[in-house]
Amino acid sequence: MSRPVTVVTGGSRGIGAATCLRLAAEGHDVVVGYVRAAEAAEAVADGVRKAGGRSVPVRVDTSVEADVARLFEVAQERLGPVTGLVNNAAVTGPLGRLADTDPAVLRRVVDVNLLGALLCSRRAAQLMMARGSGVIVNVSSAAATLGSPGEYVHYAATKAAVDALTLGLAKELGPDGIRVNAVAPGVIDTEIHTTMGDPDRPRRAAATIPLRRPGQAEEIAAAVAWLLSPDASYATGAVLRVSGGM
Repeated sequence: MSRPVTVVTGGSRGIGAATCLRLAAEGHDVVVGYVRAAEAAEAVADGVRKAGGRSVPVRVDTSVEADVARLFEVAQERLGPVTGLVNNAAVTGPLGRLADTDPAVLRRVVDVNLLGALLCSRRAAQLMMARGSGVIVNVSSAAATLGSPGEYVHYAATKAAVDALTLGLAKELGPDGIRVNAVAPGVIDTEIHTTMGDPDRPRRAAATIPLRRPGQAEEIAAAVAWLLSPDASYATGAVLRVSGGM
């Protein structure tokens, strides 16, 4: 049997990088989507190869339709028919109240987190429908139901939209043999907190998490890998919360 070919957006760091490596260990060939960090993406791709998989890094701004089209074109040309998609690329912008957030930040968060997931899902669906099979996993967030007041209400809103996308697309594509699910992480100890201006956030948040610790990227990757696997063959339209109890 041929190996699954899975496209992972935002694959150069954090949850995306951990997902690429976990999928390689489970027999996938992986396309590592990235927007800026070319060296980091190549390092992840090299890790996939060392695990026995084929891999190619592809620069892609998921909010740009032409970039998304090229992402899937390169995937199919270099690795073969795409069997899976992990919509992981996302941005938050700086932490803060909505009233103080620059409209340019709001637009970028919506463009990447929602429009990007829509465009990638649309292209994956077109390819998968032609074959009658495929799996899409969206990386949502516990913020979708918590709202994240005072931190990033705009980000939470886009992730709530991703949950709606997951449910609706699962119902739409189910008759075509395509499963669509999501993983909703809580506070995960990755560099995204430094990017948003608060590197100590995971440590401080630990006291409010029932398991009393932030999660690790590998724990989210394990959930994504399960949803992509045959073991989850009857799961679709699900949002799997992996948040330490938040």
